[in-house]
Amino acid sequence: MPRLRGRGVTALIEAEGMAAGYAGLPALRDVDFAIRAGEIVTVVGPNGSGKSTLVKTLIGLLAPTAGKVRRAEGVTIGYVPQKLAIDQTLPMTVERFLSLPVRRAREDAAEMLRRVGVPGLERRQMTRLSGGQFQRVLLARALLGRPDLLILDEPTQGLDQPGVAEFYRLIEEVRRATGCAILLVSHDLHVVMSASDRVICLNGHVCCEGTPDHVLSAPEYRALFGEEAGGTLALYHHHHDHSHDHDHDDPAHGHGHPHAGQKEPAH
Repeated sequence: MPRLRGRGVTALIEAEGMAAGYAGLPALRDVDFAIRAGEIVTVVGPNGSGKSTLVKTLIGLLAPTAGKVRRAEGVTIGYVPQKLAIDQTLPMTVERFLSLPVRRAREDAAEMLRRVGVPGLERRQMTRLSGGQFQRVLLARALLGRPDLLILDEPTQGLDQPGVAEFYRLIEEVRRATGCAILLVSHDLHVVMSASDRVICLNGHVCCEGTPDHVLSAPEYRALFGEEAGGTLALYHHHHDHSHDHDHDDPAHGHGHPHAGQKEPAH
């Protein structure tokens, strides 16, 4: 079973020296990654930085072109995709959707909808849901599988700012209630950080990683996000007034690679 190196803690998924891409074009290189039980790990990065490629490779939808990906024996993964198109002409109730591909008891489906904050939607057509309701139904479907690891790929696209903040509060509650690990891929820099135990900054490779405090002040992070990084830092410190159960003292560390707009040092 994979172990999180240096800490003696079981890793649910671990990647070592991983590279991945499409049609011979590299999207990621030299990625070392691990997530352990109960963690909330956030991956941030600009468009085209390889965030969705990372997720697809970790869960086995995409084969790595180099390196290794190891998954703990028996680990169950719940996945909330970045986008899911529902045929507007296809009748599909929420209750039916929650039973795909595994049939769920009506009582279990109703209880999970209640837990994610959208009770009573069982008979509603999927195509009639609001953006916020749709995302919560996707979350309910993932949680019905009782995952050890919940992966959310840009789960708040299309939601307004209050909806985004509320969704992240729900994610924190899911972790408290279930104890599952959560891997969150997001552009929402201004609200995502306070929920995270660790943050990974990605731009084709791991630029820096560590606790939110350390990553937000890391030069590699600021090089990627510029002015937005400063605003995120201020908002993070304003809202981050609670502690987590997990102890992550490791400072963020840069990985010594140039970023967009930066040049390789002269040799």
